[in-house]
Amino acid sequence: MRLFVGLGNPGAKYAGNRHNIGFMAVDRIAGDHGFAPFRAKFQGRVSEGTLGGEKVVLLKPETYMNDSGRSVNEALRFYKLSPADVIVFHDEIDLAPGKLRVKTGGGHAGHNGLRSIHAHLGPDYHRVRMGVGHPGHKDAVPGYVLRDFAKADADWLDDMLRGVSDGAPALARGDAAGFSNAVALRMSPPRPSTGTRPAAAPRDSTSDPAPAPGPEPGPEPEEAPARSPLQRLADRFR
Repeated sequence: MRLFVGLGNPGAKYAGNRHNIGFMAVDRIAGDHGFAPFRAKFQGRVSEGTLGGEKVVLLKPETYMNDSGRSVNEALRFYKLSPADVIVFHDEIDLAPGKLRVKTGGGHAGHNGLRSIHAHLGPDYHRVRMGVGHPGHKDAVPGYVLRDFAKADADWLDDMLRGVSDGAPALARGDAAGFSNAVALRMSPPRPSTGTRPAAAPRDSTSDPAPAPGPEPGPEPEEAPARSPLQRLADRFR
């Protein structure tokens, strides 16, 4: 069993914020994979379903970002899970928009939602770091993550969320590489083949060996001298 946690802040005011990309991810998984409707539980919203043959619980803490760990810890204890069964989806300012990485353990890098989860669970859980970019200065970060995504972000954001949903069954099975590949296929789909061969490179005449010389032609046979009628008559009686 897995506990997928999407981080964000509750309420319509925050719904489109960069900080709420974790909520967006679990909402997309729930909608695409036929999960039960979300219901209030563990100081958050919970939905249950199956991914890749594994039972999965989706959790959106409603304690606000800074106290997310309290909600996650309640769910963990109720389902008798370990931190290794927890996968947290969150915004990551240290990754460019559209980039995604899966990580296990390590520090919280100043992210308040992760900081709270660290305090309740320790660091040994999995994270899906969803890049939203950096505003360029540390002091601008709070305002940046609490603003909505720009219109220019709509395409890559939709592709990333679709990729997360595509790869969710692999993630539930513990296949982080398969999950990452599914996201990559959405973000950079292979180009269709044109069905034409590339033009052949021009031949370099200097690089080809010269043809082997054939045998020298022999001398032309000499033509016999013409014979007189008297000589031809004499030949008949020889």
